[in-house]
Amino acid sequence: MNAPAALIPDPAGATPVMAQYFEAKARQPDALVFFRMGDFYELFFDDAAKAAAALGIAMTHRGTHAGQPIPMAGVPAHAAEAYLAKLIRAGFKVAVCEQMENPAEAKKRGSKSVVHREVTRVVTPGTLTEDGLLDARGANRLAAVAIRAGQAAVASVELSTGEVEVMLAARDGLAAALAALQPSEVLVPDRLFADEAASAALKSVGGLVQPMPGALAEPSASEARLKRLYGVDTLDGFGELGGAEVAALGLIAAHLETTQAGRLPALRPPRRAGEADVMAIDPATRASLEIEKTQSGGRDGSLLAAIDRTVTAGGARLLAARLARPLLRVEAIEARLDAVEWFAGHRSLRQDVREVLRGCGDMARGLSRLALGRGGPRDLGTIRDGLRAGHAIGALVAAHPDILDPPPPEVGEALDALNAALHPDLAAFLAALEQGLGADLPAQPRDGGFVAAGVRPELDQARALRDDSRRVIAALEAQLQAETGISLKVRHNAVLGYFVEATAKQAEPLFAPPLNAAFIHRQTLANQVRFTTVELAELDAKIAQAAERALAIEVETFEVWRAQAVAAAAAIQGAAEGAARLDVAAGLAEWAEDARAVRPQIEDSLAFEAEAARHPVVEAAVTRAGEPFTPNDCALDGAGAASARLAIVTGPNMAGKSTFLRQNALLAVLAQAGAFVPARRLRLGVVDRLFSRVGAADDLSRGRSTFMAEMVETAAILTQATPRSLVILDEIGRGTATYDGLAIAWACAEALHDVNRCRALFATHYHELARLETRLAHVCNLSLRAKEWNGDLVFLHEAAPGPADRSYGVQVAKLAGVPAAVVARAREVLDRLESQTASPARLDDLPLFAATAPEPERRGPSEVEQALGGLDLDGMSPREAMDALYRLKGLLP
Repeated sequence: MNAPAALIPDPAGATPVMAQYFEAKARQPDALVFFRMGDFYELFFDDAAKAAAALGIAMTHRGTHAGQPIPMAGVPAHAAEAYLAKLIRAGFKVAVCEQMENPAEAKKRGSKSVVHREVTRVVTPGTLTEDGLLDARGANRLAAVAIRAGQAAVASVELSTGEVEVMLAARDGLAAALAALQPSEVLVPDRLFADEAASAALKSVGGLVQPMPGALAEPSASEARLKRLYGVDTLDGFGELGGAEVAALGLIAAHLETTQAGRLPALRPPRRAGEADVMAIDPATRASLEIEKTQSGGRDGSLLAAIDRTVTAGGARLLAARLARPLLRVEAIEARLDAVEWFAGHRSLRQDVREVLRGCGDMARGLSRLALGRGGPRDLGTIRDGLRAGHAIGALVAAHPDILDPPPPEVGEALDALNAALHPDLAAFLAALEQGLGADLPAQPRDGGFVAAGVRPELDQARALRDDSRRVIAALEAQLQAETGISLKVRHNAVLGYFVEATAKQAEPLFAPPLNAAFIHRQTLANQVRFTTVELAELDAKIAQAAERALAIEVETFEVWRAQAVAAAAAIQGAAEGAARLDVAAGLAEWAEDARAVRPQIEDSLAFEAEAARHPVVEAAVTRAGEPFTPNDCALDGAGAASARLAIVTGPNMAGKSTFLRQNALLAVLAQAGAFVPARRLRLGVVDRLFSRVGAADDLSRGRSTFMAEMVETAAILTQATPRSLVILDEIGRGTATYDGLAIAWACAEALHDVNRCRALFATHYHELARLETRLAHVCNLSLRAKEWNGDLVFLHEAAPGPADRSYGVQVAKLAGVPAAVVARAREVLDRLESQTASPARLDDLPLFAATAPEPERRGPSEVEQALGGLDLDGMSPREAMDALYRLKGLLP
């Protein structure tokens, strides 16, 4: 939590264990310290109070310090993940201080030695890697912002998968860049909080904003940390990184050094991007269009949820990333569309590939945990299953040769990455996992039981002693009886361990040669005599140590496999990405078939031509309810040649104006993300920026009313939209007086047409705006139709040329259940208003929008100004100054 660090008590006079705690707390003063004490993680002093309040657990006391009881709260180690998740969601950082040895090892240094402990990691929102703390189908990014020489850069890392990216951005583009990433945590040099543009962008992010010392963003120090992180001598292999990019990446490297306690994650080389590569979508537009989540924060009801047919976690994350940042380059978009079309045309193969992918685990996240020392046998099993699936998919495609329709490059590259499992080194590793991993894999290596029988003979022997000690002892007992001819018994107690027992009479031969050479006397009782043998003593020791030895052998085997996985990280990460790309392409083809979606025509023009288009989310909802969805056409041309540049959309409330606006914006998102679109046809000139001002919402945290928030978003559109942009606006000006709102809406429409010159849909209830069709060169009117039938209003949901004749607000109020008396009174007032004379506002006389204000009329100096100019202020006496003042006053009109 971004709060001042708690005051740490004076460690003087602390016990050895509490001295360890104070040392850990001093290193992480702004974090809660999870201090391992046996089977619990314990928190002390202020940390205990904060954790108890956040987790709803009891706070007690353990021992004393400086004469006062030590406040303490604790959570079981086996359930720590659930408590960590709660604390992270509450905004806390948590430093995990682990026991690095067991008590027996500590006692070897002396009877009073305490177990050695170290901070092994610092858990923050952006550095989570555990499955229990992450959304399997969502990314968890750590981002950093830096500005150098006027150039801004945003870097991000997905620590759980190893993906690293850095992009340049303009200062006013920071909000859009961060919104596309949706980071859980953002690192910012503290000096940037004084930068107005950067501060505004950070406030719109939503994740934890973490201030960092400005010195950490200095280029030279950042470059050194990056080299350490990647283990390289030069950054030249990453391309020509600029100062801002290096600074942003350096902040991430500094944070990882601190939080991962020296462990190096398996990171991919940074992928560079720029504003010219992806469609800019600001936070308000993302919220309005509900691309990745709804305005209530849930996934269900979003565009992503409607089209997601992926069957792997990696595929789901890649699809979300593509929707968040649609492409701008036509060639790159077409490559993605080629992959979807190929899978759409090979239905049987697509279903077979998807079935194999279902068994493909999350290799990227499993590898990341292994690299950071947090992984376990299940993560090795995930990599085994993923590599095995890649081999199977390659075989499936090879078994379906189609000379006339070979896989397109996007599919071919993904298959090549998956086939990395055929590389000799990786193939040997896969074979070792397939042979060596057992059927039931635990989460952690310390749980044991994951190495298959027959892999390590010494392990099989240790397990036999551990699991079959009774059978082994019985066999030795039978052997001794056969060798001596005496009815001996092998018994066990806590003092002697295993021993041979015989009656006093039977024991006599054991004292005499030759048996006395093998049997060693241990104890004589009233009726029994006890012996041991060298073999029995060794067996006793082996049985006692068998469980520990078996576990040690398994942990050793796991470490060998873990090291091999980390050494092959690049190939495994490539295979994981290949599986995700195939999953996305096949999933989009599956959705296209279900939704009757078609391939869009993408080009570099300013056209937007949609025929029989449908809203993918709304259509899915009404279809589930058994109702039809009415498709609609929309034609816009930024050049104003084939169709209008700006469409004024009118119609009754509930007629579907907002749905119509949003569906056309979502068509652009889908098409440029590389997906098919729900329409009969779509011809789209690439959209560089997408803006949406739909719906009403205030921003009370920043002191903004609904109308003020609307005006701020409208201002952003008018200042940033370009001729290649697509803008949808809904009811601009509704939050103020009628004439004020009409004037604002009119001026905004003129600006979009004449200044921004972008493709725009402008929905309004100000029917006066329909006159713009005759006043501006490239404006048309559209209306969502409705009809009255027997006193009721029937919505047709059809977009047709021409303006609406009325808004039918009173009829909609009736449908909403407004009391009949109120509806009747509203009709009476409406009839009276409509019967009155027209508004005195002469809209036909309104001038077209002027980009610049008229210059003020030039005039000469006034008589007073001339008199003032003639005064010699330095040479005047007080009397003369008084006389001059009276003369000047007399000159006033």
